[in-house]
Amino acid sequence: MGVMADPQTISCPSVTPLITQSSIPSLSRTPSRPGDRPRALWPPLDFTLGSLACCGACVFTNPLEVVKTRLQLQGELQARGSYHQHYRGVLQALWLVGRTDGLRGLQKGLAAGLLYQALMNGVRLSFYSYTQVLGITDVPGGNVASGAAAGALGAFISSPAYLVKTHLQAQTVEAIAVGHQHNHQGISSAFATIYRREGVTGLWRGVNGAVPRVMVGSAAQLATFSSAKEWLTHTQCFSPDSWLIALMAATVSGVAVAITMTPFDVISTRLYNQPVDKLKKGQFYTGFLDCLLKVSRTEGVLGLYKGMGPVFMRLAPHTVLSMLLWDVMRQKALQHYAI
Repeated sequence: MGVMADPQTISCPSVTPLITQSSIPSLSRTPSRPGDRPRALWPPLDFTLGSLACCGACVFTNPLEVVKTRLQLQGELQARGSYHQHYRGVLQALWLVGRTDGLRGLQKGLAAGLLYQALMNGVRLSFYSYTQVLGITDVPGGNVASGAAAGALGAFISSPAYLVKTHLQAQTVEAIAVGHQHNHQGISSAFATIYRREGVTGLWRGVNGAVPRVMVGSAAQLATFSSAKEWLTHTQCFSPDSWLIALMAATVSGVAVAITMTPFDVISTRLYNQPVDKLKKGQFYTGFLDCLLKVSRTEGVLGLYKGMGPVFMRLAPHTVLSMLLWDVMRQKALQHYAI
């Protein structure tokens, strides 16, 4: 492998800045003094900015989430080649869903998806920002640990919304149906039906798959975004206050998330969508490890990478859009509302 050039020696064209230097939180892992650490925002505002950024990205990427859910449920616990494939790829699946369910079918589960994004990422991003202010991300491994902890907290709180989102996105006409069909009438009906049938704990069914999924994805996303942004800032390729730094760092982050998160995403989708018996227990899987073993045994290791195409095509732009919007809005807010 070649040796990486000294960032200080790289010569790059200047870019007109959109954000003032004073608004950029320091990302140095070894600040020379406490004043170098990122400043804090009022917690409710920090939560709101994280929610808005990811909800904005969700509107554009939800059709890919619908396709991803269908691909991950297709051929559930069946050997490869032993079932009819309704969905054979991202573009074909988008066309099939649009032709069969109409354009509204491509936005199935959007309301639940927006609720999930608002809760999960509002909690996750504001919690991660707080760990930066405390200096936890400055210690070795602090970035990864903080990202994982933030993801676990956000995943637990938002799990009911993800459960309903998965149910609604899997629903379709019998001709192209895959996985168990819950037949909810809408988001309110879904919450009410699950609560009546399984109680409060039923709303958190599948959380044991969601927490490791988001922990891995969050650790990969926030650690790579922060590290890439720090390196790009030190290269001086762009003005330190340029939005292009956040854009490029978010692109790197999106690739890392898609690669590491897909197996956990498949397991999470299966756990959330499985039917329950009279004892309110899952009929297909008892938990995360049971699902992992059954999928690997019956569908092969590649079964854990079902839907990799839409996962990447959704997570990459979603990460870029959400992280870019969050970074820009937060830097603007720090100009006036830092505490």
